[in-house]
Amino acid sequence: MRITHVALWTQDLDTAAQFWQRYFGAGVGEAYHSRNRQGFVSRFITLPEDGGQIELMTGPWLADDAPAEQIGWDHIAITLGSGEAVDALAEKCRTDGCLKSAPRWTGDGFYEAVILMPDGTPVEITA
Repeated sequence: MRITHVALWTQDLDTAAQFWQRYFGAGVGEAYHSRNRQGFVSRFITLPEDGGQIELMTGPWLADDAPAEQIGWDHIAITLGSGEAVDALAEKCRTDGCLKSAPRWTGDGFYEAVILMPDGTPVEITA
């Protein structure tokens, strides 16, 4: 078994797709507009080197004041393969203003940093 994709809600589909393209070199698929659910639009992004897919989804019902933490998935972790790669991407994100926490060793043994998508969704980058 393996996960085929994960899905994330976002209020700005194009900006979210650009984030994944800029920081991870992801390919971005065409927008899908649902005929059955009015206003639902999604795009699949594909991570390099068979790193999987992420479905970015949006709809007019998403609230600006949604709680930052709620029941359900909290974040995704993307391994970059080395501490040097984590440091380099973390620095790029610090410069761009989307670094939440600098690289560090966690108590559970990961070397990671946390960056934020434009809508604030956390993405862990790990070695």
